[in-house]
Amino acid sequence: MSADEFGLIVQKIRPFTDYIYLHVLGEPLLHPQLDEILTIAESSGLNINITTNGSLIERKKEILKKHKIRQINISLHDAEENITPEKWDDFFNSALDFAIEMAPTTYICLRLWNTTNEKSADFNALCLEKIQSAFNLSPEFINKETKGNGLKLAEHIFLQRSPRFVWPDETNSGVQTLKTCYALRDHIAILSDGQVVPCCLDADANMRLGNVFTENLEDILETKKAKDIKNGFGQHRITEPICASCGFSALL
Repeated sequence: MSADEFGLIVQKIRPFTDYIYLHVLGEPLLHPQLDEILTIAESSGLNINITTNGSLIERKKEILKKHKIRQINISLHDAEENITPEKWDDFFNSALDFAIEMAPTTYICLRLWNTTNEKSADFNALCLEKIQSAFNLSPEFINKETKGNGLKLAEHIFLQRSPRFVWPDETNSGVQTLKTCYALRDHIAILSDGQVVPCCLDADANMRLGNVFTENLEDILETKKAKDIKNGFGQHRITEPICASCGFSALL
């Protein structure tokens, strides 16, 4: 998505929201026009939220520090699959130093979303050890069971732990039928080609509702498909087969 296209999208979504989240499966810090995109969102008065795997934090830190960013989520668990073990130590040090540096002006959520994966035991142990040391915490505190926003490590810094997430896949035969979701209730996603989908987990546009580059967002949200999906979740039922394989479900 070009910066000009992003600017058009911001104009179209602005009447509907005060918040924008830069993610949807891809890594936002990879974007070559990240500085310009953040400037556009910031000048429009949007509260900016970013989800990153943390691998580019050192290279993009000065750009991020220039802008008013409401929240940055760092997916620590991603490093286990994409960084070799001998580099884990440096990764954690970089992520935690960045969190402490940004915390005075930005909420930081450190995500460890693999707690049900037994193969992640060594990685998770090192991660918690690093966090415990960085914030001078006791072992009892760092291992507390928490829900929602997670464990508050310091002012504006939180640790959020959850089971390994299962991405929806149209090739999987999902069995969930009784569920609800925040899709279309309080968020939508817009992909790089302008396609509008119900949620941030539909990166392949399996549930495409329209295209914001060629249609009005209001019209897209009023389509029968969009209404059926939203009303279905309001009644704790799914209307799209792919939702049956999704690992997310809002509390019933």
